[in-house]
Amino acid sequence: MKFLNHLTLGQYVPTDSPIHHLDPRSKILSTLVLLSGVFGVEHPVAFAAWGGLLLGICALSRLHLRLVFGAARPVLWLLVFTALLHLLFTPGVPVLILGPVDVTREGVVLASRMGLRLLFLVLFAGLLTLTTSPMELADGMERLLSPLARFGFPAHEMAMMMTIALRFIPTLLDETDRILKAQLSRGANLDQGGFLRRIRAFVPVLVPLFVIVFQRAEDLATAMESRCYRGGVGRTRMNPLRWGRGETLGLTVSVGVVGALTLLDRWI
Repeated sequence: MKFLNHLTLGQYVPTDSPIHHLDPRSKILSTLVLLSGVFGVEHPVAFAAWGGLLLGICALSRLHLRLVFGAARPVLWLLVFTALLHLLFTPGVPVLILGPVDVTREGVVLASRMGLRLLFLVLFAGLLTLTTSPMELADGMERLLSPLARFGFPAHEMAMMMTIALRFIPTLLDETDRILKAQLSRGANLDQGGFLRRIRAFVPVLVPLFVIVFQRAEDLATAMESRCYRGGVGRTRMNPLRWGRGETLGLTVSVGVVGALTLLDRWI
């Protein structure tokens, strides 16, 4: 259970970096551009270039690589499962025979591509949450979705739900770690035995965790009600968002770099 100490999903790490100071709308749009570009990568050289871009963003963000790659830990099983599906069930020229299953050359290539694409997807999304506080992220999403409010779309409510969900991730991890330590101190054996035995041993952790989740949700609802929260109508912000030259430059560079990497992938 030590992996809980290294999870960074949903956490914000404040540093004095150029990326941290950007308007959240610019970072959200830039991240969407990066994610859309990642899905089309095919050549190994292009993947290496995307890796260099990721390292460059990490350097600009002044974040340790351990923090950035920690965002991939919760979905590591999904990456492995997706890669195995493509590896074992893609038809083509066999390179290895494992009983009734043939590992094909096309399967190896496709598994590598899909695994790396999903990894970059998670890491770029993780960089967004690491460099943007939940409140800034919610404000940015609300401003980006505000034009849809004319058609009845609840932009503020969606942004608020996203903020609460992101804020609850570190809280749930802390509570889970605390309950695990309490169970282990009582002699609970959570890391031994088969899969089903581990699932049954984890039940004493899930029950108090659900109780704590409902308690936290009720406390949050009470706090919001006591502060007369009635939605986004008429609400103002202490620090209004401002779009400047830096945000325009950042978004332009993101579009330009993704376009250049896409052309590189097509021409190789």
